[in-house]
Amino acid sequence: MHKLQAADYIVFFVYFILISSYGYYIYHKKKAASTSSKDFFLAEGSLTWWAIGASLIASNISAEHFIGMSGSGFALGLAISTYEWMAAATLIVVAVFIIPLYLKNKIFTMPQFLAKRYNDTVSTIMAVIWLLLYVFVNLTSIIYLGALAISSISNISFEGCVIGLSVFSVIVTLGGMKVIGYTDVFQVLVLIIGGLITTYLALTLLSEQFGFGKDILKGLAVLRKEAPEHFHMIFDKTNPHYKELPGISVLIGGMLINNLAYWGCNQYIVQRALGADLKTARKGILFAAFLKMLVPVIAVLPGITMYVLHQKGLFQQEMSDTAGMVKPDHAYPTLINLLPAGLKGVAFAALTAAIVASLAGKANSISTIFSLDIYKKYFNKEASERKLVLTGRWAVIIAMLIGAIVAPALRSLDQAYQFIQEYSGFFSPGVLAIFLLGMFWKKTTASAGLAGALLTVPISTVLKFLPSWTNGAFPDFPFLDRMTIAFFIIVIMMVAISLAKPKAANDTHVIEVDRSMFKVTPGFIIGSFIICCILVALYTVFW
Repeated sequence: MHKLQAADYIVFFVYFILISSYGYYIYHKKKAASTSSKDFFLAEGSLTWWAIGASLIASNISAEHFIGMSGSGFALGLAISTYEWMAAATLIVVAVFIIPLYLKNKIFTMPQFLAKRYNDTVSTIMAVIWLLLYVFVNLTSIIYLGALAISSISNISFEGCVIGLSVFSVIVTLGGMKVIGYTDVFQVLVLIIGGLITTYLALTLLSEQFGFGKDILKGLAVLRKEAPEHFHMIFDKTNPHYKELPGISVLIGGMLINNLAYWGCNQYIVQRALGADLKTARKGILFAAFLKMLVPVIAVLPGITMYVLHQKGLFQQEMSDTAGMVKPDHAYPTLINLLPAGLKGVAFAALTAAIVASLAGKANSISTIFSLDIYKKYFNKEASERKLVLTGRWAVIIAMLIGAIVAPALRSLDQAYQFIQEYSGFFSPGVLAIFLLGMFWKKTTASAGLAGALLTVPISTVLKFLPSWTNGAFPDFPFLDRMTIAFFIIVIMMVAISLAKPKAANDTHVIEVDRSMFKVTPGFIIGSFIICCILVALYTVFW
């Protein structure tokens, strides 16, 4: 039944009142600091390790996971989980090698890092690229998928969902990073509980359909038996989905580049840890890595379950569009519609929590980059702290308005999660090359950084469209492999430019590196070891 009952609305409004009240409490707890730009954008010194970890995951998980990743689970299977499980390993690398450099050099934004290491030109170009990417790809896709999901399980129109989500997210974001960080703890709790309830329902439904009663263990066994092709993490070239997840590249190639760029060089994510000390930041990131391994349980398994049920002849109409074509992204909404009253409200709240947390985090990062790296640098160098905060709030409102206007244009997508990954991947190779060489090779010049910034999108575009331009004469590489090729082209190009015209002796654009920063505590080592062992076991069992 595609309609929320009274019990569902009660559950949702309880969630809404709790999150709003908690956010209001956090905002007024230190109201005097609300006019400080560092407090507004970074919540400097205010977030605990568990708030940082929860905020990282709440900002990362959105409708693109519940809807998009579940849809990819329906179409591709467990292999799509590699985005989550490899992210857990990547977070360890970021915590050990990248975060210390930002904190040591007092970096607050990614463009600031580029200005400090290269020059203002490189910084500004990348700031503009990030703003365009965040607004027109990330923000719009989150709003679109969120509105699609909520309108699919309720009697609220798609347009009404777009407006409601945008307004709710603006309210949360205007309180600044402290409000976002602490409300994200609550949001993560809601989305995990709601996600686990939906997964439980899916597996019990599957078990019942195959005559085993409400036994989720039997449901898991049925999944493995009925869809064995959906339980391979590494595809070979004969797999019809090899282009989306090309074999070993999901471990050591483009997936690693994608994850390092996302988790280590992305304002949207890194911002959560930049206001903390190193020990707190590392503990928070490690906590996020543990949470990240749970995501396939609440996002991918329901999609695979719906695939098996669909193969059995169920939900044929619900899983198809008006033309009769199967739409994988309909899997999760169809499943939520099967929940009884009350529990459907929990799932509704979980979806909303994931969407609002991601939108708030993204909008806060947009306002941070615009206010500190564009407005203050080029429009008002003498801007007061209060003026910067006000500018940041206006940036939030305008960015969300643009996202809400553009979001409906994405309705033609089949698997939105893959769309987001591919087109974000146009930027990732160049971003990662610029940052890694800037951090760990002192000879990298500003000219090389500028070339990397300007050419990352053209190189990625040429690699994508050259096969069609040459009528197949040039190989049509999977997009993850294109990211690997683009990354090495940019690195080689930047090294060549740096060696051809070395830095001047008086060039002060350097990042301070102290090897003692890379030392970690015994507790961090133990936690990292546990995560790596779990990942090895998962890839061994489901290879």
